[in-house]
Amino acid sequence: MTRSPFAAPTLGVLLSISLLLGGCASSRQTDDGFFARITPYRIQIVQGNVVTSEQVARIKPGQTRAQVRDILGTPLLTDPFHSDRWDYIFTLRRDGLPNQRRSVVVWFDGDRLKRIEAPDLPTERDFVAAISVARKKPEPRVLELTEDQRKALPPPARRDVPAVAEPAGATRSYPPLGD
Repeated sequence: MTRSPFAAPTLGVLLSISLLLGGCASSRQTDDGFFARITPYRIQIVQGNVVTSEQVARIKPGQTRAQVRDILGTPLLTDPFHSDRWDYIFTLRRDGLPNQRRSVVVWFDGDRLKRIEAPDLPTERDFVAAISVARKKPEPRVLELTEDQRKALPPPARRDVPAVAEPAGATRSYPPLGD
């Protein structure tokens, strides 16, 4: 029987390909396993100007730009090509929750407030409740049993303690130390 000179390299290539494909197939199975549950900590990102419904209620048409700036703060975006428009944009990104984005647009006619475009804005209390992370406080550990709990315990089992025997003396006699 004659062996082909290409048999060993072909066998090696086929073996390598099958190992690679087998490794790819097994990596999909581990996606839902233990290591998929270990994720790095992702910080909460709060960007922009927070505008609440209380602030918008204080703004009235006809107020000056300075008065609006005092109430809402400095706008996040002032377009040099549209100087009659100020944009207040707020975004909140938290891990595991959908991103929040609110945009309030303030329109001016000259130096006076013309109108304000504000979506449904939260109150200050609602906003603080939305960004604060509610952490469950652990139950306090019980360090001492009550009298009723002590009475409910079974009595301790009696153990027979052997009597302590007198220590035995030296079994050999040694010559005295000295001269």
